[in-house]
Amino acid sequence: MCGIVGLYLKNDKYQDRLGELFAPMLIAMTERGPDSAGFAVYGDEVDQGVKLTLRNEDENYDWAALAKDIEAKLNTKVDWFQNSKVAVFKVDIDAETVENYLMENHQDVLIMSSGKSIEILKEVGLPERIVNLFHLENMKGSHIIGHTRMATESAVTMAGSHPFSTGMDLCLVHNGSLSNHNRLRQELKREGIHFETENDSEVAAGYLTYRLQQGDSLTEALEHALDDLDGFFTFTIGTKDGFAVVRDPIACKPAVIAETDDYVAMASEYQALTTLPGIENAKVWEPEPSKVYVWERTTH
Repeated sequence: MCGIVGLYLKNDKYQDRLGELFAPMLIAMTERGPDSAGFAVYGDEVDQGVKLTLRNEDENYDWAALAKDIEAKLNTKVDWFQNSKVAVFKVDIDAETVENYLMENHQDVLIMSSGKSIEILKEVGLPERIVNLFHLENMKGSHIIGHTRMATESAVTMAGSHPFSTGMDLCLVHNGSLSNHNRLRQELKREGIHFETENDSEVAAGYLTYRLQQGDSLTEALEHALDDLDGFFTFTIGTKDGFAVVRDPIACKPAVIAETDDYVAMASEYQALTTLPGIENAKVWEPEPSKVYVWERTTH
């Protein structure tokens, strides 16, 4: 079944409260996804180099040693901080160089995301546990998307939980299922898209990454997705500058959007939006089938 929530801030009024406002939204989706949850937050942008979200299953993993190794071997500077089994590394070189080094020399470290501002945090357990584990209420930023999972088609694992990121600052959460993901996965692999799991939602994220690499805008990439992805889906997508929602042509998976002068919020159910400031005066609607909704900072 699964639950999706997202919050995009149009201005800086609530940026210091992003996590505080988002936490009850994610918890409100517990009944739709009680086995795991996660979120991607955009903020704390780096001016140069790349920001990586890295994970190791050992909570006592020596991140300081990894940072020193990267600095020595790649002749660069690393700033980092740890959050549970995850560490955020800010590395003063390009993404491809440091990602290739990690994949070749530190295969026990999983790269959860890379970009200028994105951080992905997800784990097995009730959404409230994930909120507390990663101190979500203290987080600041410009926008955030999240997901609560009910694993009906696979085991309950962190790797199978959402969001999925397959490109710089891009991530996706998904409610539904795709019928042609196996064929698409093979086609995208031939185009150089890398996958970590067998989840069909990661294929959707990989497809969008590929379309963006071909020069599509976010809107154009999602319009192509409506033609090329078969199945039932509500997608919410995050990029460094944007936030998008789209439903398949049948639109059997629920979604609701609320918009004010200060924010755009979406959720699988309206009850997840009721704690937001000014929600009583928001424009609220159900996104139409096959219509792409995009908000980007360049348009405001």
